[in-house]
Amino acid sequence: MSELNQKQLLELVTSVNVAPGNARVRALVARVVGDLFKTIDELDVSADEFWKAADWLSRLGTSGQVGLITAGLGFDRLLDIRADEADERAGRSGGTPRAIEGPLYVAGAPLSKVEARLDEGNSAGEVFVMEGQVRTLAGQPVAHALIDVWHANSQGGYSHFFPGLKPYELRRRIETDAKGHYRFRTALPPGYSIPPNSPTSELFEALGRHGHRPAHVHFLVAAPGQRTLTTQVNIPGDTYIDDDFAFATRDGLIVELERGVAPAGYESLGISAPFVRSRFDFVTQPAATAGEASPAARLARVQATAGRG
Repeated sequence: MSELNQKQLLELVTSVNVAPGNARVRALVARVVGDLFKTIDELDVSADEFWKAADWLSRLGTSGQVGLITAGLGFDRLLDIRADEADERAGRSGGTPRAIEGPLYVAGAPLSKVEARLDEGNSAGEVFVMEGQVRTLAGQPVAHALIDVWHANSQGGYSHFFPGLKPYELRRRIETDAKGHYRFRTALPPGYSIPPNSPTSELFEALGRHGHRPAHVHFLVAAPGQRTLTTQVNIPGDTYIDDDFAFATRDGLIVELERGVAPAGYESLGISAPFVRSRFDFVTQPAATAGEASPAARLARVQATAGRG
């Protein structure tokens, strides 16, 4: 092969093929590789810097922290912003705001009717009850909606990813009643930070950024005919509520807390003393397609469409 300059090399990398391949993938790779060629040239990236970055990517891949990086660099929120903009162009508005799923969803949590305990009787912290209703834009209750709920423990760890937690501790699926009502008991979650001494912390230390997330609870709300809602609510008063590492705080998703609530009526949740309560209603949009009503989280959706197109 003849000697190549940078432009010729890029043209070969992005154009040589022995089969048609996937046109969309080819276009995306060409753009990404072209931008990286430009970055290396314009910022005079050295060979040592390049291979250090390659080693970091290798360690990132084995750490299971790719989802932290995508959130921390704003990609997760960018996708939500683009979805919001697409809704606005289409004249679709109203309902509970979407918010990022995060990297720690696990399918198959135990299913309960109307109410559940996420803490499995091992509360560490203030007893917290969240309750409310799933409603349509028109204000009608959504009967038998499925609410997937999950959050971190007092140390910032999620079950399936953190030692010492039961497989589905602090995770449940709740089926609403005929009037769309739900409630659950758990421990009031704190905020937490990205893992220290990890590829994620290395990058953010180099960027001069913190890795803190404010206290929050994740939800995936699904029902036939309704657009599946992926969102999360924030607990008020957290230091980082307006400075979230993942840029996920949104208007309308900061709950109000009632302290010292009397236990009467909550005996079925094992409550016998005053507790903290929050009331929050989820408002869902009608689904425009069957796919919009799918209860699958993001990776399941990707896997379901693998091989199409």
